[in-house]
Amino acid sequence: MIPEKMFQQILALGDSWVVKSMDYVEQDQQVLIRVEETAGLWPKEKCPHCSSPTVRGYDHAPERRWRHLNVCQLQTSIVCQLPRGQCQACRKVYTVRAPWEGRSRGLTQEFEAFALTLMREMPVNKAGEILGETDQKLWRVLFAHVTAAWAKLSWELVRWIGADEMNRKKGHNYLTVFADLEAKRVLLAVEGKDASVWARFAEELGQHNGHPRAITQIAIDMSPAYQKGAREWFGQAELVFDKFHVVAQVTQALDAVRRLEMARDGAARTQLEKSHWLWRKNPENWTVKETDRWEQLQDKPLVTGLAYAMRLELQRAYSSGTAATARTRFTKWCTWVKTEAEALGNGLLQPMVAVADMVERHLDGILAHWKQGLTTAFMEGLNSLFSATKRKARGYRSSEYQTTMLYFVAGKLEIPFYG
Repeated sequence: MIPEKMFQQILALGDSWVVKSMDYVEQDQQVLIRVEETAGLWPKEKCPHCSSPTVRGYDHAPERRWRHLNVCQLQTSIVCQLPRGQCQACRKVYTVRAPWEGRSRGLTQEFEAFALTLMREMPVNKAGEILGETDQKLWRVLFAHVTAAWAKLSWELVRWIGADEMNRKKGHNYLTVFADLEAKRVLLAVEGKDASVWARFAEELGQHNGHPRAITQIAIDMSPAYQKGAREWFGQAELVFDKFHVVAQVTQALDAVRRLEMARDGAARTQLEKSHWLWRKNPENWTVKETDRWEQLQDKPLVTGLAYAMRLELQRAYSSGTAATARTRFTKWCTWVKTEAEALGNGLLQPMVAVADMVERHLDGILAHWKQGLTTAFMEGLNSLFSATKRKARGYRSSEYQTTMLYFVAGKLEIPFYG
């Protein structure tokens, strides 16, 4: 089979287009695939202005090139003077769209698909190095496909949502990320973390065939702004304070106890030095070295050790089989923390008392974790996803880049999208 016929089949051109020649340009180390239309094109054409099938050939546009997948590691392009047709009904003249053309000017669909595959696995600038294209050109490809695919998403079945903040860069620059907890996909990312982001989500929900009244449960942290916005726009939904943020609060309190104890007691400072990661982990995750360190510390009269036991006990409450059992365990935990703090009388356990107060204030929202089988595991995994997204969008500070990459990686979009 001659090369022209082989690429005619590979490109799936049908009987409307024909590969006229294959040229190797030695000086540029390039392969050029020259394509022309055939007479079989016009009976299938419809006018893009009035949909009339009475289109006739008019003339040709200037020659254009589209970057295609490499042939034998040589950069390859499709070259064509696209035909222009004239509608016999409305008399308008238009340029016929090439069937191989991608969403970005100058690239074929196959090249875009390969580029998108690389960008899903590595930073965009690295993909650009491999493909021999600028990262800005690849970003245009990504923007085009994500924008088109995201606009076509239907959210009509969304019932359980979660919201969390994503730190875009150093300083107070945040995105609020909304996710569908049943489908485990990111729905929307909005700049800011105040109550107004919920108005934007409610608006987008309506534009994607959803409705605020269809939302039955919302998993969030205990941010007053998030609570205010959620109640204002989704008043019928039940608020769920997810496990990840509750445990994070008690972990931060434990670290505060450790620092307080080190500052007040010289002996404790020596014993607790360089033990930060020991207290952040569960015992089953300790290294051999950390296990040895624990054995050295467990008999010491350290308040940090008591706070660590409190942290573990709070986590165990989440293993409760029912909301009623969990309520009892959380209530007992709060009482235990406050009793121990009062008995010590030195204020070292005050950070844990603050967590106990928080648990008591938000207990109904915490217990909603047990209702209807709602899991916030997807939200708990978003932090690592945020880090991966920032790495892929490295070097670009605009939120548009990080948002686009977030939708691409975690939005479960149909990409490449040519619908």
